[in-house]
Amino acid sequence: MRMQWKAALVLMLGAPGLALAQTPTRPSKPAAPKAASSGNTAVSSPASEDPSGTGPADLKTEDQKTIYALGVSLGQSVTALALSPDEVKLLIGGLQDAVAGRQPAVDPKEYTPKIQALAKARMAQVNVATLDRASKEPGATRLPSGVIYRELKAGTGKSPRATDTVKVHYQGTLVDGSEFDSSYKRGLAVEFPLNGVIPCWTQGVQKMKVGGKAKLTCPASTAYGEHPPTGSRIPPNAVLTFDVELVDVPGNTAATP
Repeated sequence: MRMQWKAALVLMLGAPGLALAQTPTRPSKPAAPKAASSGNTAVSSPASEDPSGTGPADLKTEDQKTIYALGVSLGQSVTALALSPDEVKLLIGGLQDAVAGRQPAVDPKEYTPKIQALAKARMAQVNVATLDRASKEPGATRLPSGVIYRELKAGTGKSPRATDTVKVHYQGTLVDGSEFDSSYKRGLAVEFPLNGVIPCWTQGVQKMKVGGKAKLTCPASTAYGEHPPTGSRIPPNAVLTFDVELVDVPGNTAATP
């Protein structure tokens, strides 16, 4: 098979600013049962059924499953672009032309910078939409920094100060809803100085009381901005959402009652 498909994948998956880093390393939902090792057991699911008739209704061989998984990975890698149905058709058309070895309608190398610019602009649009949506949730409050705080469960204990150490459980998600970190999955609450973390946390957790839970929606400027942690799935300039449970404010009896 000719290898033009690889160039297309590199252009879309390797372009800085795309959501490749957002592809889940672990599924956020329970994985489907594994097929028998013989590879002859069909796997059918709503995700693999295409009512238009253009996609596989079931996946029988390991090669079919692998190629389908490649398609899923490609789709996940461009979620930050928020493509419309018509734009998805254009994406599929470009992939089909590359696989078939047809002359592309445009020069992919020439458009690499434009792909990057489009990804950046679309991600900014998604960020704005995410913050706007979070601000309209019942009980949500937008802080002066742009952080959106929403109490999920009222606490009855102390409220921390910025200089306090806090003990929390949390789950962090990206704008596409995929999870990038969770203390719950590790089974261990974490402790840290509240003034030693991202501003979104410093500001938001101070509004909580021990035993309470809250949702923090963090603009990029109050999270990691252009420089997310090395090795994380967080892309640059990402809006992040955290569900936080304040477990304790250890060692400080002077915290706000």
